[in-house]
Amino acid sequence: MVSSLIAQLQSVTGKRYVHVGTRATHRFRKGYRYGDGEVMAAVEPGTLWEQWQVLQACVDADVAIIMQAANTGLTGGSTPFGTGYDRPIVIVNTLRIDRVDLIDEGRQAICFPGATLDRLERALRPIGREPHSVIGSSCIGASVTGGICNNSGGSLVQRGPAYTQLSLFAQVTPERKLVLVNHLGIELGSSTEEVLTRLDSGHYSQSDIQMSETSWASDREYKAHVRDISASTPARFNADPRRHYEVSGSAGKLAVFAVRMDTFPAASNERVFYIGTNDPAQLQQIRRDLLGQFQHLPIAGEYMHKDAFDMAHVYGKDVFLFIRRFGTLNVPKAFAAKSWFDGVTESLHLGRHLSDRLLQAASRLFPEHLPRRLLDYRDRYIHHLMLRTGEECIEEMRAYLAERYPAEHGEFFECTDEEGSAAFLNRFASGGAVVRYRAVHPRTVEDIVALDVALPRDALDWFETLPPEIEARIERKFYVGHFLCHVLHQEYLVKKGEDCHALEQEICALLDARGAEYPAEHNVGHLYHAKPALRDFYRQLDPTNQFNPGIGKTSKQRDWR
Repeated sequence: MVSSLIAQLQSVTGKRYVHVGTRATHRFRKGYRYGDGEVMAAVEPGTLWEQWQVLQACVDADVAIIMQAANTGLTGGSTPFGTGYDRPIVIVNTLRIDRVDLIDEGRQAICFPGATLDRLERALRPIGREPHSVIGSSCIGASVTGGICNNSGGSLVQRGPAYTQLSLFAQVTPERKLVLVNHLGIELGSSTEEVLTRLDSGHYSQSDIQMSETSWASDREYKAHVRDISASTPARFNADPRRHYEVSGSAGKLAVFAVRMDTFPAASNERVFYIGTNDPAQLQQIRRDLLGQFQHLPIAGEYMHKDAFDMAHVYGKDVFLFIRRFGTLNVPKAFAAKSWFDGVTESLHLGRHLSDRLLQAASRLFPEHLPRRLLDYRDRYIHHLMLRTGEECIEEMRAYLAERYPAEHGEFFECTDEEGSAAFLNRFASGGAVVRYRAVHPRTVEDIVALDVALPRDALDWFETLPPEIEARIERKFYVGHFLCHVLHQEYLVKKGEDCHALEQEICALLDARGAEYPAEHNVGHLYHAKPALRDFYRQLDPTNQFNPGIGKTSKQRDWR
């Protein structure tokens, strides 16, 4: 069966795009942070019709299918995870199918399954518009589809989680039949081949596109939702059923062919305000004032603890410099090259982290990359808040902060363009910095416990204080977050020899007592248990458990056995 299926896949895509064997599949089966396992093959279809043929062959052969785009997920949700599967696994990587079509004068975009946020952002920039997320995920080449499937939130407080009700997808019925569902709102024909080949060729016109006020291509309610600071529930989290709809929140339980997304006007004038304080209550008061009283919401509000600043400053320096020099467009290529190198060194028994050690050593040779004022605030303040504002919000923010500061334990400054850009890039380079630290300190670090936490909108005591018995088992902590949304990324580098799972359970118990939800925006992957409502959603989408089995610590077996 294996050789027959491999030959069939090769006949669809060509031998070049069917990868078999440990080294050849390394960059597909090895997750960005977590996840690894055996796969029969990794396949890269080049068209939507090829993607359908690949899926049909896999369904006919009764193998498990993992849909994958950029493989940048932080919870291992687009790779296999260990053992326990009752069928071979085929990874279907969609990055070759990366077209973006702008419709309705750019107010919406049709994104193919491999289209990245960076590609969409570049397509929209000439017409003064932006996607739902413009930095962060886009820095590491994440796909638009991945964001939709994970209800990813991102940094833009006015836009909320990635969401659409307009999509084209395939699913497997209880009778194990692959069917195509066209809810894209575009008339493309009746047969599967006609629909996919017409979309592949762009053979549709404005008259084929249905514009509807009842079918959403973004979370239109989020701006009012996040402003409700008296609500006892979080603003956004992955298990929230209010944003589960077919592809949205599906976590790979459907095979996506295209999504239709709203785009947004880009601010023509932006300023970044940088706040430093040693009193976390000051930041909470600012959050409540901005959400509860401001006429115009900021574009983004990003929090960074001093220790996270230091981590990104040292261990994210090469990523920072690479993006500054080569842009986000080339980051996926760099990650692919690194993954290939890691596969080679692992096969030669040189370890899988030699590249990290070499890159870290090289980064020390470059001069200081952060502006002096940012480093000065790092030296004086524990808590850092970056507020990106545009248009009318700039003057509103300037007057508000001038009235509040300077204050005891805190102050602010208005960034130059260089300072603002560096502050946000340092914040988003921090995501890879914690992975780098783990890689270059294997003697003192057991592993990372990464929690993606959504606090209630009415919570006042937002900054975590751990009991001494938990602190003693942690080498370093790492706190950043989308502060106005009350979404915090809390990561713990666990001391060598400690039980990471037990530590995670103890910290989660503390979060439960605070009314927090987790994960907030990275989805359950293979690290979190999917809550009952989310498990039911997955089973509704994928009754035979053909796609991404085991997600959310659910069954890896056929028919959810």
